[in-house]
This record gives sequence, structure tokens and C-alpha cells, in this order.
Amino acid sequence: MRLIDTHVHINFDAFQPDLDDIAQAWRAVGVSHVVHSCVTPEEFPRTQALADRFSDLSFAVGLHPLDVDQWVPSMAEQIQRLAKSDSRVVAIGEMGLDSYKATNHDLQVEVFKAQLAIAHQLHLPVIIHCRDAARAAADIIGQFIADHGPVKGVMHCWSGTPEATEWFLDLGFFISFSGIVTFKNAHQVKESALKVPLNRLLVETDCPFLTPEPRRKERRNQPANVIYVARYLAELRQDSLEVLAEQTTLNAIQLFQLPISTTSSERNPSLVATSC
Repeated sequence: MRLIDTHVHINFDAFQPDLDDIAQAWRAVGVSHVVHSCVTPEEFPRTQALADRFSDLSFAVGLHPLDVDQWVPSMAEQIQRLAKSDSRVVAIGEMGLDSYKATNHDLQVEVFKAQLAIAHQLHLPVIIHCRDAARAAADIIGQFIADHGPVKGVMHCWSGTPEATEWFLDLGFFISFSGIVTFKNAHQVKESALKVPLNRLLVETDCPFLTPEPRRKERRNQPANVIYVARYLAELRQDSLEVLAEQTTLNAIQLFQLPISTTSSERNPSLVATSC
């Protein structure tokens, strides 16, 4: 069995004392690859150094909606240049909208649209952060597709309603679930997880945040804990863990064009390849 953690932040200081042990732990549970997300372009050199250190790490570059106060017009060119500078960059993000912690909606929309354009120009997927802003985000993506053509991506750490889940599925997006889905009172997230076809599903930790049950008391989440997310989703959806793990791995490989063989997936006729 293999898994891919599609969203990590292991550049945080909390990981530095034992980062090699963290990597050994994710490999020990079958995590064959991790996708690291930048929240600002300034994180790029440190994240690039992580990719130098760990061959099973790819990454994204972009500006998080809670950091859009850093935005200047030249940053679009900076993100594009950085993305083109390293073949291990597999996405633009994380980016999107956050109406839960911020009120600068107009600036967030401007930066969101600018990064969608970068992703479209570079033929890269987007990693979308969306909190309390699903209708606006879906409308922006839908209008962008209508005006410019297809854009692919993932709604990361998804906690939206089943109705909102359908909006993004209709736009062709993947939906990624984190440890939130394992939380006792996360009823809406569980309902949304049941809506997502297996060939559009991804798993993540968003570490060091959101440690899943049964490890929730641990302050620092880590990529190895993605196994608990996958196991919970399999039980919730009444899927085989092995099939869910392999299909979400295949989904991640296809979305991010990861340098990993799909051979084991292709041998299993129950697994479905999606066009992205």
C-alpha cells in the first residue's frame, strides 16, 4: 500500500530538530511522496532546499490569501519565474480566499485571479485554500475557465458543505481531506467526503496543523499521520483502505504530474484514471 500526502508544511521550525526522522516515519507507513505548499514566495529557497534533501518531495509556490498584504504587481512575475526555475514545482499555491480570518476581500480576489492566470500560463494545477468563501471562489474559478479555458486543481483541507463540494466537482477539481474529517463533530465534512467520487479524492495532513484522530493530542502533525486520514475515509465511505490509498495516490500523480510510476495502479482494474 502506498499513499501521497498532498499538502505539508515541513519547513516550519517545529520540524527542524528531527526532520530526517520525520521523513523515515512517512516512508515507514507507505507515504511514497509529499507535496509541500508555500504560503509566500519568500519560502521558496527553504522549500527548494527541502526538495534537495528529500527526493520524494515536490512543491508549490504561491501567495496565501491571509498574506495578500504582501502583494505587489511584480510578485506575479516573481511567482512565475520561481515556478519555471525548478521542475520540482508541481503547482501554484497555496492561494484562494479566506473570509473567516480576513476582510480584505477585494485584494484577495485580485491576487487569486492573478495566480489563476499564472497557473493557466504554465499549465500547472492550483492548490486552493478556501474558508467561508466557497461561493465566491467557485464563481471566480468558473468565470476564469469561461474566459480563458481549463484550469485544474484541488480544494485543499476541504471543510465545505456537500452543496459547495458539488460546485467544485462540477468545475473538474479534486477535493482533499485532512485530519478534520476524523474529528467527532465534523459532520459537514464527513457528509462532503461521501459526495466525492473516488477518482477525484485526495488525502493530506496540512501538517503541522490538524493532527487526526487518534493522534489528535499530539501538538505537531506530521506526514506519516496521513494514514489515519486515509483509514478513516475508507471506513466512512465503506471502501477498501488499499483501494482508496492506491486510487488517491494515482489521483495525486495525475494532478501534479509527479515523478512516480503508476504501474501498480494500472494492474488493478478497479482503479480509475481521470483526465486532468
